[in-house]
Amino acid sequence: MQVDVSSILEGYAQGYFLMSDESGKDLAWYTSRERTLIPLDDQFRYPKSLRRVLNQNRFTVEINKAFMEVVEGCADRETTWISNDLKEIYWTLHEAGWAHSFETWQDGKLAGGILGLALRGAFIGESMFFRIPDGSKVAMVKLVEHLRARNFVLFDAQMMNPHLERFGAYVINNRGYKDLLRQALERECSLI
Repeated sequence: MQVDVSSILEGYAQGYFLMSDESGKDLAWYTSRERTLIPLDDQFRYPKSLRRVLNQNRFTVEINKAFMEVVEGCADRETTWISNDLKEIYWTLHEAGWAHSFETWQDGKLAGGILGLALRGAFIGESMFFRIPDGSKVAMVKLVEHLRARNFVLFDAQMMNPHLERFGAYVINNRGYKDLLRQALERECSLI
């Protein structure tokens, strides 16, 4: 499969994202009338129980230490939109410096992680998973702290779910999203 990195980046820069259908055969571009964002300001929140976990320093954080393992972890569910073709695309984007895994580790084992693309000041979260309880939650908190420190404008989580809602995630209409995305793409940022 030939992966055209610049065309894929252009699609994401215009507010689209890639998904496969449940069969894994049809890979297509999608957009939405609404997008879910993780706040990078003081609207970001998390449960007190997670604060205790963070204070215990049970997890360490790495970026891109086990990229394909994170991709596989994100794809390993009953129904997945991450097909083999999409895995190959993520790997190619990773090798080109655009796709990243933000990981938590505990006792030398991958605990959880977030898969996403960093386009200038935008982090587009594709998926997350955990193997050890709280692994993905700690990854979320640490990723938000990291994005703030690096002056990112936008953390796109694409679609709302109850888990993201607990972190203060909110829904924005497509027009508002495209305005923020444009601002993010004008800012020079680097995840690593």
